[in-house]
Amino acid sequence: MEAVMTEQPFLGRRGFLLGGAAVGAGALLAGCTSNTPANSESNAPVANAGNNAQPGKPVTIGFSAPAADHGWIAAITKNAKAQAQKFSEVKFTATEGTNDVNQQISQVETLINAKVDVLVILPFDGKALTSVGQQAMDAGIPVINLDRVFDTPLAYRTWIGGDNYRMGVNAGNYIAAELKKKNVANPIIGEVAGIDSLPLTQERSKGFKDALGRAGFSVGPRVSAQFTSESGEQQTANLLQGAPKLDALWNHDDDQGIGVNAAIDTAGRKEFIMVGGAGSKNMMNLIKADSSPIKATVLYSPSMASTAVALARLLGQGKGIGDLAEHDIPAEITTYSAVVTKENVDQYLDVGFDS
Repeated sequence: MEAVMTEQPFLGRRGFLLGGAAVGAGALLAGCTSNTPANSESNAPVANAGNNAQPGKPVTIGFSAPAADHGWIAAITKNAKAQAQKFSEVKFTATEGTNDVNQQISQVETLINAKVDVLVILPFDGKALTSVGQQAMDAGIPVINLDRVFDTPLAYRTWIGGDNYRMGVNAGNYIAAELKKKNVANPIIGEVAGIDSLPLTQERSKGFKDALGRAGFSVGPRVSAQFTSESGEQQTANLLQGAPKLDALWNHDDDQGIGVNAAIDTAGRKEFIMVGGAGSKNMMNLIKADSSPIKATVLYSPSMASTAVALARLLGQGKGIGDLAEHDIPAEITTYSAVVTKENVDQYLDVGFDS
């Protein structure tokens, strides 16, 4: 789930990584519909052929996502719309966000019947919407499956989403490094997770545990919230009451982090460092101010929606990505969970979303 809204959303430098280099909006999605040999004596494919930033043939993109009742989801929809507006040849048709699975299925079916050229779908429930994704693919409409994955690749042409496991790994690595700088031998490290029944929460927690384990540390007090401010405040208050001393704390989600910070303020606790998750603008501003326990956040950026729309445009025009030698759009793209700190926060404010 999670979690980025920007005032000017785009395929940012940190939108996704390809071959070790980040791919940016428009201009960096340069054409790769054919590969010309580097010289007449070589048949090796080369990239950067053409310029996909220039307007191409008209493309109608259908878009469907859950209700914008969470900062990250709201940013997903806002970013997708803003990205579409950057392309003069793109017609963007978005359905009303809903958390009703049957209603979302019906909305996607309407887009299929309208014969849109490409579909971008962030399903409320990937399993439940798999059949309608496959229906679109069977009708010849390529689907970009955003974040919450369908049950089978037959239901999508390309999947793009975040790396939940690496979120946990990078949070754990940052905390371990900071505590080692302070020569803390046996730290007490807390965790405020999201909804425990969700695979994404389980993956984040596993990555966190694995990273700390490699450093010789372990997870201490742990609570599970619901990705909301209210649950974050309640569960963090419970954790703090049971842990009179902490050295570090990781909160999985910056939306619920509003409540986490409120509980910390109420308790008057400042003896530990805290790392957030997703990359909200609120948390980035706190990191920049450096006047609270929050010292970092690991990205799970809704800028992936901007990327999805840009890729949908290229799919509709039969183009590939110019920074790659391959002719076609990749089948899967996983965004990177960069660690945002005081030292680099200015580089990431453009993808910060409002909680």
